[in-house]
Amino acid sequence: MNEATPDPVIRRGAAPLVLSLPHVGTAISEDIEANLVSPWLARKDADWWIDQLYAFAGELDATIVRAHWSRTVIDLNRDPTGVSLYPGQATTGLCPVETFDGEPLYRQGKEPGADEIEARVGLYYRPYHEALSKEISRLRKGWDRVVVYDCHSIRSAIPRLFAGKLPVFNLGTNSGASADPELVERVSGVIAGSGRSHVVDGRFKGGYITRHYGQPEKGIHALQMELACRGYIRESLGPVDEANWPVAFDPVFAAPTRETLRAVLAACLAFARS
Repeated sequence: MNEATPDPVIRRGAAPLVLSLPHVGTAISEDIEANLVSPWLARKDADWWIDQLYAFAGELDATIVRAHWSRTVIDLNRDPTGVSLYPGQATTGLCPVETFDGEPLYRQGKEPGADEIEARVGLYYRPYHEALSKEISRLRKGWDRVVVYDCHSIRSAIPRLFAGKLPVFNLGTNSGASADPELVERVSGVIAGSGRSHVVDGRFKGGYITRHYGQPEKGIHALQMELACRGYIRESLGPVDEANWPVAFDPVFAAPTRETLRAVLAACLAFARS
């Protein structure tokens, strides 16, 4: 891990809204890739095309912080201590060793040990969170309220993680602790009005970013939006392989979901500016 580590990709805006995209990265350093079962498997659980889906956020003058490195290198939405955010439920760790479906990511005996995990925290994890913290602090100086909106997606059916088919819109608020109830009500009203399946604080209540940065008492309100992939790409339910995943991004197919998300971000801005 001696190669240069690019900073997160940042689009800096003046509006009181920060979009965090921690799982869109696909880069894997050569030394890590040499220990993996396959590069495709290592990128299988990326939040595919979420950066394209939310590209309109720049028109709202939002700040966007986007990951460069794959979640297989390190998961930026996990507690850096390695503590599980969903005790008793299947999940993946700070430096995942298996996919969402339980497939091993590393060749036998090549999994990262404690020293390597610590090194990855310094090289890959801290730069992202330092950048995110800096942007939140910058905006908070000029606004009484700032909304941190954490963007995610996941395949609609993963039996190891949840039963059945996930709702299209999954809003996470850490059970109401990460954001003002008024903001949650505004955003949940938008997704309910979409006519598509939705839930608030269901299987996904918000990861480390939502829980860590959401401090409503300090004027920082954090939400996580976990989208089921079928909401914006032509996803086939069931197991996927290298031949059929990821599905290509189709802006026309994604347009209805993008319009709902545009209304969601507008609601976030209206709350922050009120």
